[in-house]
Amino acid sequence: MASSTVASSQPDRPARPNLAFRRLRGQRSPAEFAAAVRRAGLEIGEQVSCDARYVGRVEAGEIRCPNYAYERVFLHMFPGRTLTDLGFAPRSSVRGRRARDIEDTPPTHTPDPANAPCETNRACEPYETRNPYDPFHPHDTFEESDVLRRAFMTGGGATVAAASLGAAGFSRDASAAQRAVRRAGAGDAGALEEAVRRIRLLDDRHGADGLYRRAAAPLRAAYALLDAGATRQTTADRLYSGAGELAISVGWLAHDSGRFDDARSHYAEALATARMTGDPGLEAHAFCNTAFLARDAGRPREAVRAAQAAQRVARPVGSARLMSLLALREAGGWAGLADRVACEQALARAQTLFERGPSDADPEWMSFYGEAELEGLEAQCWSTLGDWPRAARHARRAAQLQDRHFTRNIALYTAELADDLARGGRPDEAAVAGMRVLDLLEEVQSSRIQTMLAATARVLLPHRRASGVSAFLDRHASLPRTA
Repeated sequence: MASSTVASSQPDRPARPNLAFRRLRGQRSPAEFAAAVRRAGLEIGEQVSCDARYVGRVEAGEIRCPNYAYERVFLHMFPGRTLTDLGFAPRSSVRGRRARDIEDTPPTHTPDPANAPCETNRACEPYETRNPYDPFHPHDTFEESDVLRRAFMTGGGATVAAASLGAAGFSRDASAAQRAVRRAGAGDAGALEEAVRRIRLLDDRHGADGLYRRAAAPLRAAYALLDAGATRQTTADRLYSGAGELAISVGWLAHDSGRFDDARSHYAEALATARMTGDPGLEAHAFCNTAFLARDAGRPREAVRAAQAAQRVARPVGSARLMSLLALREAGGWAGLADRVACEQALARAQTLFERGPSDADPEWMSFYGEAELEGLEAQCWSTLGDWPRAARHARRAAQLQDRHFTRNIALYTAELADDLARGGRPDEAAVAGMRVLDLLEEVQSSRIQTMLAATARVLLPHRRASGVSAFLDRHASLPRTA
């Protein structure tokens, strides 16, 4: 009987591009197609964290057979077609070697029947892939890494961060230094990338407050992997990029939940990672979020400088949409400095760049940036400048345009609208918008949105007799207060 530690002698098959799947994408960018996949999943009750990178892996042939959740979504999107019609290999053809390996390995737990064995890690994904760096999946996997075992514990039905992580193997004592740590492989890099996608997806739906503390542990595990080293340079590059993107995602969760100092630290960590590896896309992303944080923290001049730095490093990326977003970040800084002329110039540049349309060069993390976000960020600029009617028009349009998948953003834009209407002397309309936000707060946990709504309530207090205002104020006052 073969040892479980001995790899199969069968060589990996070279990936063949999935041209059929590429034809089905048509003229849509990978990010746009990924958004369509997520929407289709919601229609049938499947939560898939699809993004542009996943679409690229499918089209490159790296994923020869999708997991069962993606299979159902794809067949829903393209009725009457089979997996073979979509360019995938039959599931039975990608099970062989992995199945033999598992048969030769003493089982450590009862396998999940949905976790079908696959020929290679890249060939076929199990049902709703269980990710060792993902704090939101409660199950172990066959591929759970040594690093993960030291970073997490499974207890009951939930995955929790190991207490203080020191006892779980991250302490720097002598025994930890002597403990062997395996070098990271492509599977670790893929799991890390999937963790980033999962965090972004959950933030889009539910906001940051309930996610931040749970996301810190996988970030520590990611940097432990960097210290362990990688088997190949391409894997090392993916690990550094993934760790940097994860630092930004965790930083954003801190940012959106009002922990500005924590966010600043995470963004700085991502920026350092980007500069060590010479990754202009990651560096631009880190500067982009730093600019946003500086604006929110009341440092508008820093916001302008960070946004301008982001634009300098982002030019080689070749994405007009990225440059458009960075121009909006700059506009937000100018608005904070009360420089209306510079703000309008940056807004015009952002609009011009946006109109060039999406491209394959657009970073995967920008899936949130569409016309709704453009309108929402412009609304924030006009609000900062005190032009309430103009701000309200853009905020209303943003809420109307936003894809229903992005529940948090719908709540954000509607909260912006309520505040602009209240400050613009339209208390009855502000109360109606505020009620919509309160409905959405049953699904979304975001300190940012709660803070905005509290400010709106204070503005509306003198207008309690206006239609609907009293009901809004009473309902808002009954909200549980966050710690």
